[in-house]
Amino acid sequence: MAGGYTCAQCLQALRQGVRASNSPARLQSLAHTRRRCAVSPSWIRSFGSDRTSSSLNGNRPEQGKTNKPASNAKPPSSSIAQRAASTSTGQSVNTRAVLKPDNLFHSFSNSPSPAIRQRATFIKQNAFCPHPSHQQTRAPVSPHDPEARKATEANQPPAHSHFECPDCGVPIYCSEGHWMEDFEAHLEVCETIRQINEDDHDLHSGRFFPEFNYPGVQDDNYVINMTNWDTFMYTREFDAINDDRSMRQVTRMLTYPQTLTSVLHELSPYTVGKNRLTPEGLKSLSALRYSLHPPKTGEDIDMKGLRLKAPPVRIFMLGARAESSLPRAVWLQLSYMFPRSLIHLIFIGPESMANRDAEFPLPERTPENPFGGITEDRLGGQMKITTYVDYFHTMYNAQYFQPFDPYLDCFMLFHPGLGHPASSHEWAETLPQLLETKVPILCTGYTQWDMERDINWVHEKCAGEFDMLLEPGENIFRSLRWDLNDLDPHDVSCGNWGVWGFRGKRYEATLQDS
Repeated sequence: MAGGYTCAQCLQALRQGVRASNSPARLQSLAHTRRRCAVSPSWIRSFGSDRTSSSLNGNRPEQGKTNKPASNAKPPSSSIAQRAASTSTGQSVNTRAVLKPDNLFHSFSNSPSPAIRQRATFIKQNAFCPHPSHQQTRAPVSPHDPEARKATEANQPPAHSHFECPDCGVPIYCSEGHWMEDFEAHLEVCETIRQINEDDHDLHSGRFFPEFNYPGVQDDNYVINMTNWDTFMYTREFDAINDDRSMRQVTRMLTYPQTLTSVLHELSPYTVGKNRLTPEGLKSLSALRYSLHPPKTGEDIDMKGLRLKAPPVRIFMLGARAESSLPRAVWLQLSYMFPRSLIHLIFIGPESMANRDAEFPLPERTPENPFGGITEDRLGGQMKITTYVDYFHTMYNAQYFQPFDPYLDCFMLFHPGLGHPASSHEWAETLPQLLETKVPILCTGYTQWDMERDINWVHEKCAGEFDMLLEPGENIFRSLRWDLNDLDPHDVSCGNWGVWGFRGKRYEATLQDS
């Protein structure tokens, strides 16, 4: 009800104060502006408190005098009316979207967003021109790497990317001449990079994002359909998303919990047969699903309704980076999909506190908390999150998490880079330990080549020591939004493009008649 808010009272005071000097048309336009303005409740409360404090401090009566009754009170002073007018009109201007949906394309260097302009500066200082006439700046990591196109006998030295393509707006080539000569190769990714440009400006447009309103606990009477993003959001009762760009924005974050859910849930789209799940995978996932979907026990909120619960299901996310800094409302979606089970998310890795500067300094390492874990246990009664800024093999050698239970434990590796030349050495000691636990290990990759490189590395290091649980392939719940590599703008990828799973080989004991 609009009459119960402070903003309506301010508007009424404004009308009383300026009715004599302003025309009705002015008030109508002001009211129309207020209706279009999306004012947050926190701002309303702050304005109400400011008005109250100013009336108590600025116009405080002298001691010994009493305030007049409200019935004899004079109309609001001009200062209050002016403040209300300036606040209402100023707030509507500030909260109005800076960029409209039809005005999202801007070159990075001339972007209205300071963050994107700073990003353009970073690209110009670190990215190199992909033209084949330049010498290589590093060894190619894949056949699709732009560095692989550069000939070894090239005579031009490497040059930074200073020229912005007028079609995609991102600094890619060193000069306009090289852009024109290599236009055919650039055309393969130009449209995708332009889409990335517009999506980034959309995030900085200042608009309201209704697609980030997530539903709560799933009702038992409604079955979830995980065929694709559309059926999932419809059966989970998300707010309707009718725009492709909004769909890309919301899936960029939801891909993390939903990728995990799509494999562990009893209604998973991955099944035995043509849908990539192997018989060994069915064995491992059936054990986890038994714990994630416990039967109803008739529990209630009173003493008579207390029931024993199974221990929480521990999900270890090794090498955590972006996933550890996601809004907790995103990870709560994982808990809502398993409403009768307890879930404990454990982020482990040296970069697990990235983009979480507000939580520094880290806790002191004590005998009770030897690895300085940060625990978040106020995320509802079903979920807890713990973060460790350390390597898993260090904690494993200290037997910090032992014993591991195939019914209660699972490993999730988002874009681990197992076979990447720059990070494979960090996983060399961890991989044998993961296989020793005999619990499921799920991995994702940015691209098909990235995923295949990780699989080949695992085969090379531990051939014959693991069973494939989920055949590698495209992730049904991959991010629909493409991302740009600032160190190599021609390298575009999407979060969690592919997913696969494996587990340490189990040797079942069999009895033979003598």
